[in-house]
Amino acid sequence: MAPSSTKSAYWKGVRDGTPFILVVSPFALLFGVVATEAGLNVFETMAFTIVVIAGAAQFTALQLMSENAPTIVVLASALAVNLRMAMYSASLTPYIGAAPMWQRAIAAYFTVDQAYALSIIEYENKPTLTVPERMAYFFGVITPVCPNWYFFTLVGAMVGQSIPPAFALDFAVPITFLAMIGPMLRTPAHMAAAAVSVTFAIGFAWVPYNLGLMIAGIGGMITGAQIELWTERRAQR
Repeated sequence: MAPSSTKSAYWKGVRDGTPFILVVSPFALLFGVVATEAGLNVFETMAFTIVVIAGAAQFTALQLMSENAPTIVVLASALAVNLRMAMYSASLTPYIGAAPMWQRAIAAYFTVDQAYALSIIEYENKPTLTVPERMAYFFGVITPVCPNWYFFTLVGAMVGQSIPPAFALDFAVPITFLAMIGPMLRTPAHMAAAAVSVTFAIGFAWVPYNLGLMIAGIGGMITGAQIELWTERRAQR
């Protein structure tokens, strides 16, 4: 594969991923602030964000830790929130599974929501892309996203509570996920899964330790899988 084609794919990924800086940066900043408010020091906050690199799971774990939830509940909830990463990996495997092991290992670590959402759309829209081009695009997407996640987490941890409440940084959380989920709602299964997840999340908000999120996630996955099964059966008929 010509270097120019992989280079072009890489820079397209960078361009597509760059707009997410606008929401990832305040999201990371908010996590740094929340982590220090929860009692973590700068080193612990950065170790947390580098090892886990999953914003939703990190916020979930922090909130439960602040509520003195049992350790097993904290771990189970964070893992449940991150179960989507297993689905992301399964979805990406047909496209990049033939890449060298070291590239797949790096991609596995950097499989964040933004990287998956943009990459899977690119792969589906351009089925003629080669594996090196797909990997180059994936790495291009994470180039503006992940370093900014680390950097602004550090800034938030160092600044801590000195950020005025008027800045309302928490807006970044819903905006980030809306920006990622919107383009993915392309089939009845996607829309049904999203609708059931939202409904269950609201309906089970009373469940202690945010376990309602686990119920919502499981309900959404079951619904999406069932709708896909019905759709396939109808198509076969």
